[in-house]
Amino acid sequence: MTVQTESVRLVGTGTGLLPRVNLLPPEIAEQAAFRKVQLGLGAALALTVVAVGAAYVSATQGVSAAQGDLDTATQQTTSLQAEAAKFRNVTAIYAAADAAQAQLTTAMGDEIRFSQLLNDLSLSVPSNIWISSVGYTTAAPVAVGAAAATAVGTAPAVGAFTVSATGFSHDDVAAWLDSIAGLKTYSSPYFSNSTESLLGTKPIVTFAATANLTPKAQSGRYTKPAGG
Repeated sequence: MTVQTESVRLVGTGTGLLPRVNLLPPEIAEQAAFRKVQLGLGAALALTVVAVGAAYVSATQGVSAAQGDLDTATQQTTSLQAEAAKFRNVTAIYAAADAAQAQLTTAMGDEIRFSQLLNDLSLSVPSNIWISSVGYTTAAPVAVGAAAATAVGTAPAVGAFTVSATGFSHDDVAAWLDSIAGLKTYSSPYFSNSTESLLGTKPIVTFAATANLTPKAQSGRYTKPAGG
């Protein structure tokens, strides 16, 4: 038993201080103190559980967000791989197109558009010349004699041109040869023969001439780069 002394003054008396005696057994006091400790520990434990729970919820939410991002990235990767698969054959298609273009260039690279040559020829014929026949070949003529000397130093021929025509004089024939020489598609024009005769009472000259075709006569439609 513990005796505790406190100062107690009795009202209306002249007595002095009296001691106060604590009659509770010490075990009771110890149990009360132990309960206080238990309550404190319980509160601390509860706070710890709450903190751990909050941390767990936060971590779970973070994992869920990360998993969502991963799933989204995986879906995007799968979609991009599917799109890329659609273009897997593009390289092969381009290679096939290039091979086809090479074959076309080989087959048609030397194309000569004779319709264009005839159009240009019709615009260059002098007014005193009448053409009776025209011929084109894609093989260059073999120059002989004076014609060979004339052809020396000229551009390589890719074909030949022959014509039969009529004029009023040899001067008209010379003028026509000059007109042909002024076209970039022809080179080395010369007449092979000429004959003078009368058309009624009018003298005329019937002649045959030839010229080489230069590389300018080729269309180039199948040798130019795409878009060029």
